[in-house]
Amino acid sequence: MRIDRYIARNRVIDLQSTDFKGALGELLDVCDLTAITGINRTKLLNELLDREKQMTTYLGNGVCLPHARVSMKRNYMIAVGRCPDGLRYDGQKEYRQIRYVFLLLAARNARSYLYSLASLARVFQDTSYMQRLESTPVLTDFRRELKAVFAGEGATPSRRHNRFNNLILKEAAKIAQGANCTSVLVFGDTFGGGVELGTVFRGFKTVLIAHGTSEAALERKEIDAVLPIRSFSSHRFSQLRSAVLIGLTRGVFNSSDRLCCVGGIPQSNQFDSITVVDVEREFSTMLFHKSEMLPTTVKAEVVERILAIATELAVEGREGHPVGCLFVLGNSEKISAYTKPLILNPFFGYKEEDRNILNPFMDETVKELSSIDGAFIIRGDGVLVSAGSLIHAPEYAHSLPSGLGSRHAAAASITQAVDCLCVVVSASTGQVTLFRRGEMLPLMEKVLVRTR
Repeated sequence: MRIDRYIARNRVIDLQSTDFKGALGELLDVCDLTAITGINRTKLLNELLDREKQMTTYLGNGVCLPHARVSMKRNYMIAVGRCPDGLRYDGQKEYRQIRYVFLLLAARNARSYLYSLASLARVFQDTSYMQRLESTPVLTDFRRELKAVFAGEGATPSRRHNRFNNLILKEAAKIAQGANCTSVLVFGDTFGGGVELGTVFRGFKTVLIAHGTSEAALERKEIDAVLPIRSFSSHRFSQLRSAVLIGLTRGVFNSSDRLCCVGGIPQSNQFDSITVVDVEREFSTMLFHKSEMLPTTVKAEVVERILAIATELAVEGREGHPVGCLFVLGNSEKISAYTKPLILNPFFGYKEEDRNILNPFMDETVKELSSIDGAFIIRGDGVLVSAGSLIHAPEYAHSLPSGLGSRHAAAASITQAVDCLCVVVSASTGQVTLFRRGEMLPLMEKVLVRTR
């Protein structure tokens, strides 16, 4: 979804209201409500407030994202309001921290609704993007910068190392050709202000890997695919395994591909490493059946979201303490035959849309529940079925490295009993591991995580 295409200048305003209800009213006033059928302004405002009472739409980082589905022909309508002094709402202190309110109205038949919410949230989590918005006090400048951020336009790239970077890129192209590589992966987070590739990789599929990257980057002629994967480490290529895995699930790469990866230390503004990756060799255990990288019912974007949450838990822990958790993803009906609840199901009774892992407002809920023993059971389309579930799969033969605990053993067993996929976060080391058919693939090694 090209979010920038739905941001109109006349729907980006400075809010005059000091309370949340008044702010929503102002944003609805600048929306074209005549395009919406079956609901008036008052009813829509009440619907937004009712949702807010059920679950806060405050994402953190000064951003609130109220949203609703309505009947209209266009897929989306976005209104943005600035409130430098925060807002008042029901005595809740967190609303005083709000600086931006992004109102998202989506058509009822918009298929990518939750994915769009996740895309918005990903941008708001990027500190560099938020700093760019904060640095534009004048409304006209803010409107321009807002469009630029969601269009994937970076600030002016640093020219300090251009000569050396150009040399690295040219050598990477030669290595890619000599090694018979099919694709070139460029780690965009190496640069704080974006990266310019030019035509140096002409003839190769060029994939940009960078957290918060807009889909608008796909319209750049030199970019063939974008993988928005966050780097949590200062190590080179810290996103590599996750990027290749997501690329495989999306169909960007094939198991027979050879990849040339170009990167450096995140935010260093200098490329300094070139690595060639043979996908089949690197993922040999996972590609035993090459056509079944994912269970048949599982969507690639759901795997991306789970990996992102698992990685955040591994690095940040919860309230300063390390946590371990297990996500089981696949056909929940078949998985349920090998599980039993340890607690009352916290997701029971909620709408599927509200308890979908793609919904960014579920992040904090999942992280909070991660401290509970047992596994998260997640349907292939992202709907959270249960938490705190005990896995009692048959004890299949599997050889796990020493030091791994019951979560890893349960993941190895359930993935052999059922066509599913598991992601495990180790409480002791923070290592993130993916399991498929009883085989394990470490995605984030011990050395890349928590420094305490």
